[in-house]
Amino acid sequence: MKKRTKIIATISDMRCEVDFIRALYEEGMNAVRINSAHVTPESAKKIVENTRAVSDRIAIILDTKGPEIRVTGMAPGFSEGIAVEEGDLITVQGTNQDLPSSDQMVYLNDPSIYQDVPVGASLLIDDGELELAVTDKKENTLICEVRNPGRIKARKSVNVPDVHIDLPSVTERDRMFINWAIDMDIDFIAHSFVRTKEDVLAVKKIIKERNSSIKIISKIENREGVDNIDEILDETYGIMVARGDLGVEIPAAQIPVTQRKLVTKCIESKTPVIIATQMLHTMITHPRPTRAEISDVANAIYQRVDAVMLSGETANGAYPVEAVRTMANVAMVVEQDHDSHQPNIDMNLVRINNEITAQLSRSAVRASLNLPVKAIVIDTLSGRTGRYIAAFRSYKPVFAVCYRRSVMRCLAISYGIHALYSEPAHNHESFLLGVLEYLEGQHWLSKEDLIVVLGGSFGASKGASFMEIGSVANLETKAKLHQK
Repeated sequence: MKKRTKIIATISDMRCEVDFIRALYEEGMNAVRINSAHVTPESAKKIVENTRAVSDRIAIILDTKGPEIRVTGMAPGFSEGIAVEEGDLITVQGTNQDLPSSDQMVYLNDPSIYQDVPVGASLLIDDGELELAVTDKKENTLICEVRNPGRIKARKSVNVPDVHIDLPSVTERDRMFINWAIDMDIDFIAHSFVRTKEDVLAVKKIIKERNSSIKIISKIENREGVDNIDEILDETYGIMVARGDLGVEIPAAQIPVTQRKLVTKCIESKTPVIIATQMLHTMITHPRPTRAEISDVANAIYQRVDAVMLSGETANGAYPVEAVRTMANVAMVVEQDHDSHQPNIDMNLVRINNEITAQLSRSAVRASLNLPVKAIVIDTLSGRTGRYIAAFRSYKPVFAVCYRRSVMRCLAISYGIHALYSEPAHNHESFLLGVLEYLEGQHWLSKEDLIVVLGGSFGASKGASFMEIGSVANLETKAKLHQK
């Protein structure tokens, strides 16, 4: 209730006890992320069950590995990796088998690497820790010169900036985990390395075949994803700006500018946007973050993102609860800076599929700015009204009554939305009386408070069709009279 920016915490199967997840939730965590690269379906199931035991309001996000290039395993004698020095020549081949790498040949798990990578390109290994420059191509082999000393280690990631690599949109492991997520009634698939809308459509195809309502978050991690953001936004539910691989794919100085542009496009498209990677990285091993990390989190919140995410800080860090608390405190302080957190009421939304809902949402947020309104109250069947209001970034709380638990959890990553579940109301009056009684019981509203209510005259499935403003007491009296 005290912050509007949502917090996502990565949870490992090695530390997912109910008490631990509850501690994170009480500090301000709104969603749990599971990285499929580090779990099995059996171990991930424990995370899901324990999260649900804490609260059915917590959204659960499953990351796929996506179409990534990695070094294969190491041959005997190279368990510590292959030591290289600047100027060394290394031969590299792609393979669809798990051939062991050695100082004689480094194998990558992409058989098309020879055809796709030109002379002059760079292979960046392990998030850019080691750079290999492609100087020649011979007999299905890339000849590379080492640009800085280091070790080529097993299973480390490989990036090839500004080069299109013909990788499958969905791997077999991804397909298995997507189907598992559907079986487990998980809320989101965060698909890694989305390059074009075709990558999103490939995941959608699996979801549609299963008749599932699971939503897709597209992780933007390379130049292609940035360049094709408009077509990706047409097909995805949300965007995650994953700055780890993105920071390898494009120059570091461009990351802040790219992040800002992506956030703006997402807000205009009423698309939830998440900022991820190393936000409080120091807190993996230290109880306090650096000032630069605090500024990084604050910058994302000043940009009005829907959510910020913790990775290693909560998955395997020494101070996970403190990390969530720190992030929540930064959000609350920054959001109190009203000079920079005025609602976006003049923003033009794009990708509108209901103009009436969009206009009423804008009017509701404008009213909360011009009048002493305590809160906005809505009901929603699909979550659309909640996402529209979130896009205008109201600084007054928005209470969204959802008639599906999955919709309630999906709104857990939308800015400023406090989603509640209810059985479908018989009419608008029943919805209003029920939610006002609940909010008063929680001491979130009082009889004297002025509120804005968005409702639908034609049922929740038809969207919002009117707005009314009044005190809680007057709206309750009116609703009771209409029920008689």
